[in-house]
Amino acid sequence: MARRALVLVEATRNTLRYVQSAQRLGLHPIMLSADPGQYDYIAAKGIEAIRVDTDNLDALIRECSLLRTTYDIAGITSSAESFYATAGKLSRHFGLAGPNPASIERCCDKFIQRQLLAEAGVPGPAYRVAVNATEVERFAAEIGLPVILKPAFGMGSSGVRLCRNVDELAEYTTDLLGGKHVWLSSSKQRTWQASPRILVEEFAQGPQYNLEAMGNEVIGIAVADYGQPHFVCRGHIYPAPLTDEECARIADISLSCLRVLGLGWGPANIELRWTKRGPVVIEVNPRLAGSPVPEMVQLAYGVDLITEHIKLVIGKKCDLRRRHSHTVAARYLFADRDGTLDRIDGHNRAAALSGVAEVKSFAKTKTLIIRRGDAGDRIGHVIAASPSHARAEAILQQAVDLINWSITPFPDPW
Repeated sequence: MARRALVLVEATRNTLRYVQSAQRLGLHPIMLSADPGQYDYIAAKGIEAIRVDTDNLDALIRECSLLRTTYDIAGITSSAESFYATAGKLSRHFGLAGPNPASIERCCDKFIQRQLLAEAGVPGPAYRVAVNATEVERFAAEIGLPVILKPAFGMGSSGVRLCRNVDELAEYTTDLLGGKHVWLSSSKQRTWQASPRILVEEFAQGPQYNLEAMGNEVIGIAVADYGQPHFVCRGHIYPAPLTDEECARIADISLSCLRVLGLGWGPANIELRWTKRGPVVIEVNPRLAGSPVPEMVQLAYGVDLITEHIKLVIGKKCDLRRRHSHTVAARYLFADRDGTLDRIDGHNRAAALSGVAEVKSFAKTKTLIIRRGDAGDRIGHVIAASPSHARAEAILQQAVDLINWSITPFPDPW
């Protein structure tokens, strides 16, 4: 009997957990990547990887067809948003379970997503789509400063910026249209350069909440801390300190988003802000949230989102029952300047604290730090868990205070 395999298209920080979960389920993980060498854990963990043009669907179909001569492909998926629709297309081609790729692609176009939600009456910020600097300026005046500018495609807060005045608006519009911010795969970057579209959005002010769903079931709601002007998440706390009524309102709006966008299969992450007019939808992400959200959900509720997602992918029923309820808090570590990372230490002391669940560093010494104002700027994270909300936050702060780093600025070019 052929060995059952799970095919993963490209990778994110979640992918190693997908590999480990697949192995626990008795599956052989195989990664398809345009450059497997960019993922340092591939060789270290002995993961089978195949080099293929992942922007070319026909090439992927040919590679999967070849794999089927050796393996029983149980499922195909991706932890990367930019390849999730591709994984859906491959799944459909081979008669496997997966999301609706058309729904994923519509959702990944932030303008189309905004249109569909607005037409269905889902509360959201005022918005326009601009293709040049003149339109950006006019639409910002219509909506009223401050406004948020973001590319119609992108993820991880890439290319997102709060513009408080006309000078910031003009400067950042020039940056976006000039291609200073690269946040897409090469093929989509070429599309952007040929026909740029910038969303100009009302700045919806209020606390932010992020909801995780699997299919049509709400798993958990976190309160999130997003910095400005780039709106990069600096931390989460599960569960969010909300009343039952407030949770119900956020859940109802989120589930209505999934219905409108055709996202009733698999994981989804919905970002909302609670404004003066109640919760408004900032963005719907048609995939599992990035690390460490799955780890936090498992610590908070006992639900392993990655394993349950893989079960869906291979055609099995998932189990989303909560096993317990804890408060879980995470803080993301960001470099304070550009330059060369000389040292980063204190992780072992932080990890040894009672209540600290995980301490991770993404940057090694001598790494060149070039901040871009997106989620890729994180150099690590710390997670703490406790039955008490106040205690979880206190443990987290104590752990973060133990971690230190030193960065030597780049030489002055002048």
